[in-house]
Amino acid sequence: MTELLFTLPDLPTIPVVGETAAYPIGRIFCVGRNYAAHAAEMGVEVDRQTPFYFTKTPSAAVLSGASVPYPPGTDNFHYEMEMVLAIGRDVFRATPEQAIESVYAYGCALDMTRRDLQLAERAKQRPWDLGKDVENSAVFAPLTKAADFGAVAKQRIHLEVNGEVKQDATLEELIWNVGEIISHLSGFYHLRPGDLILTGTPAGVGPVVAGDVITGGIDGLEPISLTLTGAD
Repeated sequence: MTELLFTLPDLPTIPVVGETAAYPIGRIFCVGRNYAAHAAEMGVEVDRQTPFYFTKTPSAAVLSGASVPYPPGTDNFHYEMEMVLAIGRDVFRATPEQAIESVYAYGCALDMTRRDLQLAERAKQRPWDLGKDVENSAVFAPLTKAADFGAVAKQRIHLEVNGEVKQDATLEELIWNVGEIISHLSGFYHLRPGDLILTGTPAGVGPVVAGDVITGGIDGLEPISLTLTGAD
């Protein structure tokens, strides 16, 4: 066994409703602009030819209920409420029908974003990493197994800041549905257990500041919450 120069943090995990074992996080993929109204509020057209993606590192993950500091380098930190797919079996070059069978669980997630940095990089046609791959920016509620959740249909997805509703939509508004997303992504990656896919956010995104409490939910899934504290 190779000796290591230093130790790394333990692999982040997400609790699963009804299970004592947790779901380990391998990779985090995120679908961009997957609700038409959100694309419009961001001033861009929806690309209906293919989905597109960005990623977050597993070290960005934090669990629902956490209190996290306002991140450095931004004056415009945004919430984005999303449904996350947790892959439970190997899938590669799958049809949408096959892809659905690879989902182990669904859950609520927050894609927290340094919006000013994202938009600045977008304007220069650069990657979004500084805006999106932010410490404590991938927030996960406990997962609900796919068999217990049922089919993704017209479930409500919503988010509140300090109790005021900011996002309110349904999952039927997804441009690319669950099977289509996994099918497309599996044409480029060998997806495997541990892979998470955030499916995009509805309209209504906006800034939060230190002291704000974010709550959200999707019908049939465990709710999510996050508290922002002062900057480190």
